[in-house]
This record gives sequence, structure tokens and C-alpha cells, in this order.
Amino acid sequence: MAQFFKIFFASLLALFVFTLLSVFLFFGIVAAFSSKEKPEIEKASVLVLDLSQPFNEQERENPLADLTSSQSSAPGLFDVVRLIKTAKTDAKVSGIHIRANGNANSFASSNELRNALLDFKTSGKPVLAYADVMSQGAYFVASTANKVYINPAGGLDWSGYNIDFVFFKNLLDRLQIEPQIFYAGKFKSATEPFRTTQMTPENKVQTVEWLGDLYQHFLRSVSKSRNIDTASLHKLATIAAIQRPEDALTFKLVDGLKYDDEVRQEWKRLLKAKENEQLNLLEMSKYADAADFRVSGKDRIAVVYAQGDIVDGNGTDDNIGGDRFAALVRKVRQDRTIKAIVVRVNSGGGSALASELMWRELELAKKDKPVVMSFGDVAASGGYYMAAGADSIFAHPNTITGSIGVFTLIPNMQGFFNNKLGITFDGVKTAEFADAGGVYKPLNTTEKQIIQSGVDQIYDRFKQRVATGRKRSITYVDSIAQGRVWSGEDALRLGLVDKLGGLQDAIDCAARMAKTNNYRLREYPEQGDWFNRLLNKATNDQPGIQIREQVGQENYEVFKQLVQIRSWTKGVQARIPFYFLAK
Repeated sequence: MAQFFKIFFASLLALFVFTLLSVFLFFGIVAAFSSKEKPEIEKASVLVLDLSQPFNEQERENPLADLTSSQSSAPGLFDVVRLIKTAKTDAKVSGIHIRANGNANSFASSNELRNALLDFKTSGKPVLAYADVMSQGAYFVASTANKVYINPAGGLDWSGYNIDFVFFKNLLDRLQIEPQIFYAGKFKSATEPFRTTQMTPENKVQTVEWLGDLYQHFLRSVSKSRNIDTASLHKLATIAAIQRPEDALTFKLVDGLKYDDEVRQEWKRLLKAKENEQLNLLEMSKYADAADFRVSGKDRIAVVYAQGDIVDGNGTDDNIGGDRFAALVRKVRQDRTIKAIVVRVNSGGGSALASELMWRELELAKKDKPVVMSFGDVAASGGYYMAAGADSIFAHPNTITGSIGVFTLIPNMQGFFNNKLGITFDGVKTAEFADAGGVYKPLNTTEKQIIQSGVDQIYDRFKQRVATGRKRSITYVDSIAQGRVWSGEDALRLGLVDKLGGLQDAIDCAARMAKTNNYRLREYPEQGDWFNRLLNKATNDQPGIQIREQVGQENYEVFKQLVQIRSWTKGVQARIPFYFLAK
């Protein structure tokens, strides 16, 4: 027994010492992060813009980055735009190097980056772009550079734009699952994958138009940068002229075929550096830690970011929870130190009810102070619903917007349960329609009429919100609604948006409306403290990240669409049917 107690107390003491040391170590790490000094920027630094890095609308911080091999914190898109503007007058930054091995950012986000680079070039500082293999999306941004280079053994994609839709109807038929679909708007194509095996004529018409608009914007932008007419650029794609790196050089899409070390040598020549001097490549995340790129002033303008699917409730950091967003806007509205509100929308929509709640809170805010919208890559369906009443709306030419229409989907899985699984259902109810909407049986005629009536009512309300906000007649709104998707350029022509421009343009507009030129920005949702970010990091490392790495981005999007079907059955949806990147 004495030996037992000896071992027991020795183990207990060891556990106590280990716990105490762990606590001291943990708080030591916290203290180290809390007292982290700004990094020093060396002279003649070259700022690096890595297009393979996805820039979310708001900064995504990773408090474990310095302790592990995980990805470092990434500045938000508007942070990058402001950093490039800061670098323009920063004596320690001598140029920008664009890493163009693919582009993880979509069309309008790339347009923000492109415009920031064009402004930077007015300083006279050089911009070089390099890639082993350069995609069209990367080239859209990289073509702003003074010189564009690709690897002699690499290549440049110049094939034009395309978008593919996945259709599940045959799969559902084989599983004996009937998708009972209710929608309003003949162009509302979100449900097409479940009710047809190919695009409807209406969907094909709208897709040809908006995709053509985006492609024309791409061609016009490249034409200005490379001084090649758009007809010639388009012909290069139609005849598949760019098949080898030499072809890109022959047709003047690039300025040379170089290896990475040769591009580094060119930078040294431009900076008049000695042969044995180290080239100071400055990563964007490090520059974000070092530079004072946020404006300061007496008044405050709130910038509220709304990115991701629109969902009921509070949502998460990766989507827009209607309740959470409404509470955030209410807080900003009631803050008398805030003179104006700018909302940055990057969402293809989602819950129609959540969209209505957000619209309502923004309407209340508009009575107290200016409310201006800035559309990112996509602000469609529910993303447009919430914004429709704003004082002013800004979009990029290649923003995807509109899609004013709604739908819901209730699967009838009786055949699947009965014939595939051998499962049957029975029960009792106290009213005729108490079990309406159950997935284990088909809807009857009356139930279908009730659901379609509800969808139509929400669609009518959606159109009314747009008509009131845009000061148009219901008849006119109905003619451009019907679930139809528009480009930013078309949206301007149709009166769905007021001006073409980026987030800074929207902020400038809000400042003018608030009659202030002495302001600072307050950005929402606000970042938590270091400890909370650490906990959020641990909980937000979702399995989806690992799935995407295993199956690839394109297959992951199909997987996500299948997962989303579950949310579609919970209420009327206002969302677009696709996800896309700048190819």
C-alpha cells in the first residue's frame, strides 16, 4: 500500500508541474503575440502580389501561423487595395512583383486589384508579372504590368470563357426521388439541375449574355494594357493560336520567356542593385503588419462586410446570418459617432426571409444616415434583395447581379424509401395539412397550390422592394426580374445599380453624402481578441478544407451544391445557381 501511495503522489506531483508549466507557456505565447512589434521594411523592397492567394472581403487572421507551418494571415481584398495605394508613395517600396501562377480571386475582385495596380503605375515605379503557367484570370491582372513574363517551358491559357452546369435529374430518377420544385421567374435557373438534364432556352439566353459581357470586359481591359485590338485578341482564342510559350511572345501577349532567376536578375537591374545583393521580396501579409494603410480622421464611416450564402439565424464567419447581420446594422445605426454606412456585398443569396430581415434593418438605417452599397464578385438574388433600398449602389462592370426571383424545393422520397430501402411510413394528424411538406410522400394538388402561392407572394414582395428602392414601376421591375442574371454593365443600363466602381468609390460617395472629408473607417464584423481568434481558428478548420484539397476545387463545388440541397428544403430561397472563378 505504501508503494501505491508513493507512486500515486509522485504522479500527481508530475501532473501538477506539467499543468503549471503548460499554463506559463500558454500565457507566454499570448504575451509574445500581444507585444508583437511591427516588422521593419528594408529599403528597395519589392512588394509581392500573389494571385494564387484568395483575398476574402475581410481579413482572415491565423494566430497559429507563426507557431506552425499553416498558412499565414491573409489581408482582405480592400486591405490589399489600400496596401498597393500606400506602396505607391512608400519610399521603401520600389516596385511590385505579380506572381501569376493562377488566380484564386473571381472577376470583380480581380478588377479591384487591376485598378489598384494601374493607379500604382502612375508613380513611375515598375511592375513585373511572372508565371510558370498563367491562366486567363491571372493574366487579366498581370497584363497591367510593365513587363509580363512566362517560363520558357510553361504557357499561357488563352481559350476564352466558359461555364458548365451539373445536372442531377437522371440521378434522382434512378434513385426514385422526385424533386417537387416551386419557383417564380422564368429565368430562375437554380432549380434546373434537378428538373432538367440540360440548360433551358431561357437560361442559355441569359448565360450567353452575361458571360459575353464579362469576356468583353476582359478583352477591352487587356486591349488597353497591351495595345492590341479586341478583335485580334478574340481571334487568338477562336483559332487556338496560343499553344506554346513562343506563341504568346509572337502575338505580344507577353514580353519575354524567362526563368524565375532571370526575372529576379531583371529586378536587380531595375533597382540598380549589386550582383551579390539580396533581392528584398516583401510579402503582402508582412507589409500589412508594417504599413499604416488605414486612414484616420474625426468622423467615422462604417464598412460592413457581407460575404457568403445568406442563412437564417446567426450563421458563421463563412456566411451571412440574417439575425447577426441585422443586429450589426442596428448597432451601427444607433451609434451616433458613425456618419454613414457602406455595405460590401459578395453573395449569391440564400434564405429569402433572412434577406428580408437584412433589407428591413438597412431601411431603418437609411432614415438616420446615408447607406451605400458596394457589389463585389456577385450580389444577386438575396444579395440584391438586401441592397435594393440603398441610397446608392456601386458595382463593377464584371459583377454578377440581378437574379430577382425565388424558389423552394421539397423532395418526394417515397419511391426511394419504399423501393430502394424497404422503408414505409404511417401516422396520425389533427388537421388536413399538418404533415404537408414531409419528404416521405408526394404533395397533393392543394398542398402544391399553397406552396406555389407562398413563393409567388415572396416574389411579389421582392419586386416591390426593388421597385420602391430603385424608384421604378412594378411593371418595369417585372420585365427585368424573372430571376434573370445580369452583368454589372447591364445592371447600370437597366437602373439596378447607380455607378460602376469599387469599394473606395462607394466610401467616397458615402463621405460626400455625410458631408465629411475628415473620416476614418470602422470595419465590421470586428475582429475578436487573440485568444478568441485562436479558439475560432480551432473550430473553423472544417472538413471541407481537407475535402477540397483531396478532390480539387471543381469537384468540391459539385459536392457543396449537393450539401446545399438540404438548406433549400427549409424555406423559400433567393439565390443564383452557380459558383465561378476567374478562369
